[in-house]
Amino acid sequence: MTKIKFIMLCAFIAFTTVSKAQSKLEIVILDLRNSKGEVGLKLVDENEKLVHGIKSKIKNKKCVITFKDIPDGKYAVQYFHDENSDDKIEKNRIGMPKEGYGFSNDAHGKFGPKKFEKWLFTIKGDTKIKVKTKYWF
Repeated sequence: MTKIKFIMLCAFIAFTTVSKAQSKLEIVILDLRNSKGEVGLKLVDENEKLVHGIKSKIKNKKCVITFKDIPDGKYAVQYFHDENSDDKIEKNRIGMPKEGYGFSNDAHGKFGPKKFEKWLFTIKGDTKIKVKTKYWF
């Protein structure tokens, strides 16, 4: 009886480990106009629930952010170049962003982002994505 319980326990552990795979996600943010300030980034799951929020330094007009132990699944990224480090995206008088921003899959629309579904990408094993920053001015 003890041997059967042990085998069942091992099978349960193996099953739960496989079903909750953990991966590394590397996000490379390109086309930043300068290295001032930092990048504020949100990683959300497919239900738009916040997984991670982070601010990261910029080096040589580029920012690389790495998350470890992310469960495989669908995610989306939204970020902005906080040039003056005030924790908000600066806008002009008519509401257009003065600082750069971007979304996963480079899902930029004409006046704001494309629908959330267009931002989604899949993590299955270690994943690297590249995104390009958009500036209006």
